[in-house]
Amino acid sequence: MAFPNPIPCRPMRTTRPALILALLTGFAGTAFAWSNHAMVSYRALERMPELSVQVAAEPLEAFLKNEDKAIEALLRDDEDWARKAVDTYPPLPPQLAYRADPSKSDAQRRKDFLAALRVSPESRLALYVQPDPWGPAPDPARLLAPTKVNALEKSEEANHVFLRIDPGEMVPALAVVASASDEPDYGMDLNLWSDSNSEAGKTYGFGPIPFGNPTLSFSTQAPFHMGFFHEPAIIYKAAPFLKRTYPLLRVHQYTSLARLAFDTGHPYWGWRFTGLAMHYVQDLTQPYHASVSPGNSAVRLIGINALAMVGLPKWKNDMIVLLSNRHLAMENYESALIRTAAKTRTPSVLGATLHDTSLDAGYPAWSERYVRDVVSKEAYDAGAATDRSLVRTLPARYVSDPGFDFGMHSASIDLIKELSAIDPAQRAHLDTRIAELLGHYGAHSRALVRSMLDGRPTQ
Repeated sequence: MAFPNPIPCRPMRTTRPALILALLTGFAGTAFAWSNHAMVSYRALERMPELSVQVAAEPLEAFLKNEDKAIEALLRDDEDWARKAVDTYPPLPPQLAYRADPSKSDAQRRKDFLAALRVSPESRLALYVQPDPWGPAPDPARLLAPTKVNALEKSEEANHVFLRIDPGEMVPALAVVASASDEPDYGMDLNLWSDSNSEAGKTYGFGPIPFGNPTLSFSTQAPFHMGFFHEPAIIYKAAPFLKRTYPLLRVHQYTSLARLAFDTGHPYWGWRFTGLAMHYVQDLTQPYHASVSPGNSAVRLIGINALAMVGLPKWKNDMIVLLSNRHLAMENYESALIRTAAKTRTPSVLGATLHDTSLDAGYPAWSERYVRDVVSKEAYDAGAATDRSLVRTLPARYVSDPGFDFGMHSASIDLIKELSAIDPAQRAHLDTRIAELLGHYGAHSRALVRSMLDGRPTQ
């Protein structure tokens, strides 16, 4: 995925957490984890018999109208849950609570639903699929303009292929889930903060953005797609704003909606909401989304922060650039491997890892704590080793030179070609590390699918 350039630091609100805030402000421009989630989700889920069914496509407005009262009750229960379970949760403003009303127009009901979830009012939630790149060539007559699916005017997703599906059309559940697993990156979590330049930000009640630049829309989704749950206590003491991240909220919202959809005979939306929830689970398998600064200890962060506070900011500035460059380089390489395998129809180590279910049984049963205690903890623990592997394998200019901006040049960098010239054992070290991370990605994606079934009908 192509990312925006690292975001320039805005003035610090306090001096004590200056380095951490600067790191995250500079890093928030790379708030997308992994590349195209759908491409990876197809491989991770394609052998699940649970997803071999076909479901009838249904417009969002039909689901909302048919289940108006049930949705009102569900979202009220979700609000109660969030107030008790989510650290630093900002309560939903009472005027945004979803209220069933058969006299509402479809457009008003949709608007109220998005507001009650506190997602962008520009969210498309269109009827579409992103076709499996390993499948047959898409029908040109079915192509959808990216703006019909994606609210972002300029993004890597503008190059994705989207196909129209019609109400009532039978669609593979796999395609629904895989496609939706990429969808939260299409603008659903942008500009929701009080200091964002948007009406939603003024009314949604999330308060000011905890980190990042509120005037740069890409930056504003980061606190919904990152979760720093396992840092040392001293880090939270220095930077309490780290607790103001909300991927767990999104997972709960969409999984509860999915269960309601399955229970009330709307399997298309059961799988669609499952895919939306899956996105945030997958994001937290990325070490750079589960740790403030993988590879750097709390002692080092505090030391560099102290130097910056006495007028020596070079080490702080260098760390920000390197953190962003390593994340970008990892995404560039992973994306290239996945795309090349699909384009050439060549089985790959990553594909085999995503298919491998041998790890699945080793994880605990899905629960409300699973994403925090299992998914993000595993990614956090993998952070230092991942960082070392990138430094050991990739050209030093890309990952160890703070004078180089990877984001500025990523479109012209071919890491597969460059790494083909190095010692195969050296490249294998990084390939193995990425394969391990994608193995976690696949296992947790499948765990979510299985948790959604729980004896429910799927068609």
